[in-house]
Amino acid sequence: MSADRDVVDYLCNAFTPDRQAVWDGAIAKAGIPVKVRRDDADSFAEPSAMVDRMDELGIATLVLPTADLTRHGLLDPVEVDHIFCRWDEAEKLATSWPGRFVATAVLDPEQGMRGVREMRSRLAEPWVAGFYLHTHSWDRRLDHADYYPYYALGSELDVPVAMQAGTSGGLMASECGRPITIDRAALYFPETRFVLSHTGWPWVDEAVSMALKFPNVYLGTAAYPPRHWAPAVKDFVRGPGRSKVLFGTNFPTVGHRHALAQIDGLELDPEVRDALLGGTARSVYTRLRPEGGTV
Repeated sequence: MSADRDVVDYLCNAFTPDRQAVWDGAIAKAGIPVKVRRDDADSFAEPSAMVDRMDELGIATLVLPTADLTRHGLLDPVEVDHIFCRWDEAEKLATSWPGRFVATAVLDPEQGMRGVREMRSRLAEPWVAGFYLHTHSWDRRLDHADYYPYYALGSELDVPVAMQAGTSGGLMASECGRPITIDRAALYFPETRFVLSHTGWPWVDEAVSMALKFPNVYLGTAAYPPRHWAPAVKDFVRGPGRSKVLFGTNFPTVGHRHALAQIDGLELDPEVRDALLGGTARSVYTRLRPEGGTV
C-alpha cells in the first residue's frame, strides 16, 4: 500500500486490454520511439483490476478523456480517437465506482455550435469534470476562434480545459501546440482554468511562463515520468509553481506504478507533494469528490 493517498491522474486514456492493439498500431504507423509498458502490474487491465491497482497505489481518481469517433477516427482504426473512452464505457465506470473514474469531454472544433450544445449536455452529468483538447488533431492554435465557444462554456459551467501543449508524438504538425498561444485565451477568459499538458515540451519554458503569469493557467505532466521532467519543470514545482502543477500519466504512455515510484526522487516537501499528486487537481477539477472521499 502506497504512503500517498488521494492521488489524481488528470489524464488517463482508456485502459482496458482491448486498447492495447490500437496503441501498438498507432506507434508502429507513426514510427514513434515509445515503449508502452508490458508489465502486468502497470499496463492495461480490466476495470476491477485497475481499481485494485489504484487502491494499492493510493490513487483516488482517474480522469478519462471521452469522445465519440470524429471523422479522423472513422477513417483510421489506429487514430487517437480510438484510445479515448467511449461515452458508454465512461458512464459504466463512473457509476460502478463512483468518484474513482470521471470523464472529460474531448472537444471537436469542427462541430461548431452543434458541438457546443452537445458539450453542454454532456456536462449535465456530474461525472463529467471538464474538457480535453487533443490539439494536434485539429492543427489550430490554442487561441483559435473555433475553441472560444468551448472556453466560454468552461467559464460558465466552472469546468477546466486541458489541452496537449508542445509537440505531438505522432506525425502531425506541432506548431499549433506552442504553449504561448494560450496567452490571449487566458486573458479573454480569466475564469476558465486551462491545463497545458505534456509539460509543453519542447517549449517547456513557454509553458512554465504561462503557468507563472496567469492565475488560471496550470502545467500538466502527463506523458512524462518525473525522471524525464525538464529542470524547469522540477524547479517550478518546487518553487513558484507549488500550486500550479498537476500529476498525470497519459496512460499507457506512462504507467502509474512507474511514475509514482519516481516521485521520491524529486525530494519534495510534504505539502508540495500533496499538491502535485492531487491537491492542485482538485482545485482545478472542482467536480472531483472531496479529498479523502474516494479511497
